[in-house]
Amino acid sequence: MGYLPEHLEMQWGEVGPGRAAARLAVKRLHMAPNGFLHAASVIALADSACGFGCMASRPEGAVSFTTLELKSNFLASAREGETIACEATLGHGGRTTQVWDALVVNETSGKTIALFRCTQLLIYPRP
Repeated sequence: MGYLPEHLEMQWGEVGPGRAAARLAVKRLHMAPNGFLHAASVIALADSACGFGCMASRPEGAVSFTTLELKSNFLASAREGETIACEATLGHGGRTTQVWDALVVNETSGKTIALFRCTQLLIYPRP
């Protein structure tokens, strides 16, 4: 295994310019000690989806990105054995920044788990 998305066992759907989709089968490793999905697992899914979308949406010459800011509003949770899904969409695609919105949903219950937004700084090679 390599990076965090692999360790958390994220499953990727469509990833392309302006959009990325991912799913996560909730297992014990994603849980908090209180028996509910750990907030960091939700953030990891949403931020990863936005990151994969950002890489697929880079302007010409940009080689990478880094997250400048993120915010999440949590509305519900999930339990072990359920599945959550995330759809990330590009809200602003500039030359130096991108702003992404992501919706995380509990596929089992149909409830929205989180509304997520992040700002990505695009990285260019140094002259």
